[in-house]
Amino acid sequence: MTTDAGQTPLTIDELAARAGVTVRTVRFYGSRGLLPPPVIGPRRVGHYGPEHVARLALIEELQRQGMTLAAIERYLRQLPADLTPHDLAIHRAVVASWAPDAMDTVSRRELERRAGRSLTADDLERLMAMNVVMAAQGGRAGEECADGSGDGDSDGSEHGDAFRVDAGLLRLGVELLDVPLSQEVILAARKVLIEHSRAAAHALSQLFRGEVAERNAQDVRSLSAHMHPLVVQALLTTFQRSLREELSGWVSGSGAD
Repeated sequence: MTTDAGQTPLTIDELAARAGVTVRTVRFYGSRGLLPPPVIGPRRVGHYGPEHVARLALIEELQRQGMTLAAIERYLRQLPADLTPHDLAIHRAVVASWAPDAMDTVSRRELERRAGRSLTADDLERLMAMNVVMAAQGGRAGEECADGSGDGDSDGSEHGDAFRVDAGLLRLGVELLDVPLSQEVILAARKVLIEHSRAAAHALSQLFRGEVAERNAQDVRSLSAHMHPLVVQALLTTFQRSLREELSGWVSGSGAD
């Protein structure tokens, strides 16, 4: 395994901080084969890259779904060995799509721990604009949060604030903080995705409703259980290919100009 060209390699401490886990956890996953070995650099220091970050994010998502460590090991063994960080992110998106909406109330310190980085006031503003994070009503210093930390600062500083966070969207929102797009463009893109997703869901619902209108309740439930994952996978795959084609044409056109 090699780190991607142009990417600054991470030490194990930096990887753990980026992923929001402990160094001990990273080493444990490595010993179980859940993470590929690092690239050994000068002074025998292990270097980690985007693939490690993406795999840790996928493992975290699988754990959030309630999978045991043995089940996660089986899942990862079934994946192709040459998956890129982008491919792993797609797998995580599919897994996360089955997660129920979950809003946790956490302290500022816990929010930053889950984000794997410090969050500036501007970062929080962008996360709130994307509806990833919301200020919890009445959440101030010294209050014990749902995560049980109760680590609010007694001086009432910003680290004592409480926030409502969408656990399923937090990592995506944090990644968008580093995307070189304005907040206006990100919000406009979110609006486009929501509008077209709802339109597609409505059209498919009408199509399937006509198909099952004359069937009994058991057949309807069976069809729904089978179609849900198939439709999600089909939509994701189709959109991914369409977006790749659009971006490739745009980049090629820009290069020609």
